[in-house]
Amino acid sequence: MMDMNAPLAFVKMHGAGNDFVIIDSMHLADGVMTAALAAALGDRHRGVGFDQLAELRPSDAADLDLDFWNADGSRAGACGNATRCVAHRVMAARGLDRLRIRTTRGVLLAENRQGQVWVNMGAPLLDWQDIPLAQDCDIDHLPIDGSPAAVGMGNPHCVFFVADADSAPVAELGRQTEHHPLFPQATNVEFASVTAPDHLRLRVWERGTGITLACGSGACATAVAAHRRGLTGRQVRIDADGGQLLVDWRDDGVWLSGPVAHVFDATLPAEFLAGLA
Repeated sequence: MMDMNAPLAFVKMHGAGNDFVIIDSMHLADGVMTAALAAALGDRHRGVGFDQLAELRPSDAADLDLDFWNADGSRAGACGNATRCVAHRVMAARGLDRLRIRTTRGVLLAENRQGQVWVNMGAPLLDWQDIPLAQDCDIDHLPIDGSPAAVGMGNPHCVFFVADADSAPVAELGRQTEHHPLFPQATNVEFASVTAPDHLRLRVWERGTGITLACGSGACATAVAAHRRGLTGRQVRIDADGGQLLVDWRDDGVWLSGPVAHVFDATLPAEFLAGLA
């Protein structure tokens, strides 16, 4: 258990503008994170600010366990860009080219391919109960205005295909769709437009966070939904607001890559933590 009277070190990173606080709790089996601490850290005015928080913990089934938290203090089941950031950092520190990371999604494989980190985010969940949805329906054309698609990537996604993602009402429709009754666990919401058979423009509303500059699991879900509709092939470049992501849907899962940046290392003072005790 964390000592609330001691400072807490953390790292700030981002992947295509999708920003994260990363906490290394490899010395603590249960980690340190709580809903209250995650929400306090996620406050961009009174805390640090992030789209998601990732906490590393020791694992008996992989090289490490990885937990995700949203900025509102809720748990996240998957976070592709945070997984890439963690994999990049850990592989560099340990001198590895491959890493096995256990999340609630399962054990994910990360690979360093000539300096570029790729993460296998697993097979997409395409059964309505696994996404999950509240009822059986056509996941490629949901009974929602705009006929979006649903894909599970360890977290639920609702993908709208629009003529121009840049003019899509991301804030209004994203907030409205996040808590649509068809999604019992709420949902991430993507707005994508096709610019070529291997190229998509994407904007994102993330469950529990709001508009973000990119979303790794959302990019994966969008690529899957686009291919299922016959709009793209299985390999796509995706231009998010914060940068370009690469998605490759293979037989063994959906692989994700893109830029990674280390922003800074810092320490939370004990006074900050004591206020949460």
